[in-house]
Amino acid sequence: MRVQQILGQKGNDGVITMKPGTSVAEAVALLSGKRIGAVIISDGGAPRGILSERDIVRELGRRGAKCLDDHVETMMTKDLITCAPDDDAHDVLTKMTEGRFRHMPVIEGGEMVGLISIGDVVKARLAELSMERDALEGMVRGF
Repeated sequence: MRVQQILGQKGNDGVITMKPGTSVAEAVALLSGKRIGAVIISDGGAPRGILSERDIVRELGRRGAKCLDDHVETMMTKDLITCAPDDDAHDVLTKMTEGRFRHMPVIEGGEMVGLISIGDVVKARLAELSMERDALEGMVRGF
């Protein structure tokens, strides 16, 4: 399965972004309100970084609540690992697992076209395995 197929299954709700200069407290409220695990930091062009729940919790544990007054760009991951729509989902899952992160921007022609989570990839893989199982059962039964 390709990343493009996963994006197609997700629908097109768009990617939630925040501008640099936004407070971490505002990011926390957004993540909580939208029930999402990460937000892309962008000034309208290509993504400048990603801020995840893990990034925030790590800083909270280290510095306490005062980190909520910081700007998102001070806490975001700047060196993004991205994928392309034509990338194989298995390769993306491997990168996420080895890198220990759960969200990956999808980039095409220098522009972000989507964001996939490890949950999206696992769900797609499980659906793929279910179809393979059904096909094999059909072959065994002679259908």
